[in-house]
Amino acid sequence: MTQRTVFTAFNRRRATAALGAALLAASLSPLAHAQDARPARLLLGFPAGGSFDAIARLLAEKLKTELGRPVIVDNKPGAGGRIAMDLMKNAPADGSVVMFAPGAITSLYPYTVAKLNYDPKKDLAPIGTVAEFPFAVAVSASSKITNLRELIAAAKANSAQAMFGTPAVGAPPHFYGLAFGEAAGVKLDPIPFQGSAPVNQALMGNQIPMGVDVMGSMVENHKGGKIRVLAVSTEQRAPQLPDVPTFAEQGFASVTGGDFNAFFAPAGTPAPALAAWSKALSNVLAQAEVKDKLLTMGFIPVGKGPEELANRAAAQAKRWEAIVKSSGFVAQ
Repeated sequence: MTQRTVFTAFNRRRATAALGAALLAASLSPLAHAQDARPARLLLGFPAGGSFDAIARLLAEKLKTELGRPVIVDNKPGAGGRIAMDLMKNAPADGSVVMFAPGAITSLYPYTVAKLNYDPKKDLAPIGTVAEFPFAVAVSASSKITNLRELIAAAKANSAQAMFGTPAVGAPPHFYGLAFGEAAGVKLDPIPFQGSAPVNQALMGNQIPMGVDVMGSMVENHKGGKIRVLAVSTEQRAPQLPDVPTFAEQGFASVTGGDFNAFFAPAGTPAPALAAWSKALSNVLAQAEVKDKLLTMGFIPVGKGPEELANRAAAQAKRWEAIVKSSGFVAQ
């Protein structure tokens, strides 16, 4: 074998080894997972047309650029998001499927659903918090009630006025209404509807004395003079409703707070894939356009990572546990 032949063979072996090392490094890096060309599914447990769907589609469009792959919103409505949760739990844990869900998935449903089809601690991998959303209490625009004190007085004087519309049984607004009643010293009874739109319609038709829902679902009808929001659960007045005082301003500081929504992946998803999603989500939520749209819809952008999400979910679970237990609600 000539010296030239030996040299050529050596170079080939060295090039092959270098290529193998490069491919191994690429397969282990977040960038490799982020640039997977296969479409990713973003599961959503709510129907098209709602605020969660609008946020999911906004984020999916932006994430496409950050991840270098298509992100397709897959609506699987029903059971407050638990149908979508069941699909995600059994999805491939490779970064190709994630879920956009309310915090209730991890922090409330364990106390309100008797036979939960998943274990939040075992079946979910946190990716990042998207936004917070406060709650609000409202009355018909034709009502003579203009503040919480008048609302409470009416409820105490007449049991027919001590009822509130809520978008679903066992949903966060249901328990927020009960918590408000407890703070006010009056028993309030929930009237469940099938979503936020029917609650608003019932308020506009003066069919219910009050409604409790996420603030974002009431903003436009309040601004349009169709309903009257009396209080919001933010610490400071919400920029979307600067004319509406907070619960705290009206003497109910314990009713301050709200819920959140976030991205989760199936448990067992590789760390590099989770890191790629988390970084991409953080970058998207830092964009001024995205922040403005979220605020317009009544949400407060957060954009924090998996550790913050895990801590937030744990803290919220403790709060909901106390509220549900105090309400006497029996898991269904």
